[in-house]
Amino acid sequence: MKSILIVEDDPDIAAIERDYLANSGFATEWAVDGPRGLDMALKGDYALVLLDVMLPGIDGFAVCRLLREQRDVPILLVTARHEDADKIKGLGLGADDYVVKPFSPRELVARVMANIAQYERLKGQNGRQDQTETGWIVTGEVKIQPATRRVWIRDQEIELKNREFELFHYLVSHESLIFSKETLYDRIWGNEALGDVTTVAVHINRLREKIELDPQNPQLIQTVRGVGYRFKS
Repeated sequence: MKSILIVEDDPDIAAIERDYLANSGFATEWAVDGPRGLDMALKGDYALVLLDVMLPGIDGFAVCRLLREQRDVPILLVTARHEDADKIKGLGLGADDYVVKPFSPRELVARVMANIAQYERLKGQNGRQDQTETGWIVTGEVKIQPATRRVWIRDQEIELKNREFELFHYLVSHESLIFSKETLYDRIWGNEALGDVTTVAVHINRLREKIELDPQNPQLIQTVRGVGYRFKS
């Protein structure tokens, strides 16, 4: 039985979520605030984290960011905010999807099931192999050997420079997740950064010139307008 972690400070909403998920065959655990939710998410084995945005202690955005830095688990944000900026912020921090309150419990369960199915497909059915077991990341026509920093696309080896490789490796390792330029800048350049986020766009363009069949119509590194970039095999 797959287990879902619910991070929600409203007991009535949490009870509805737990009941509907239980009726759909999921086990659930509940955390009432941000710090407890983050601790449980980092230590537990969950198929998905259902994360409210407005939480005491640490808000859902911060929990999402900290969790995504350490764990690869689907994150579904639950928010009472309708502003596009909040949705974009959540996706940019690594959330896989979001649902806006008030929501239909059936829609919530459908979103949970869809995100778990997508995660499992990307991790298994599309041919990706566990890097710790094989030393390779394989997805679609892309193969990466992190230890030697070598990349093959459509059976052709592609030479990538340092930052190009790190950026591509990061995107491929988080397939389908959308990252803002700010997030990618922080993850790849970090404390060594001396420029600004425009360097991300420059490196994305360089990557596309090397890996895309048609750099003007990219299929591997996609632009999500107003949000950021994602890798799709």
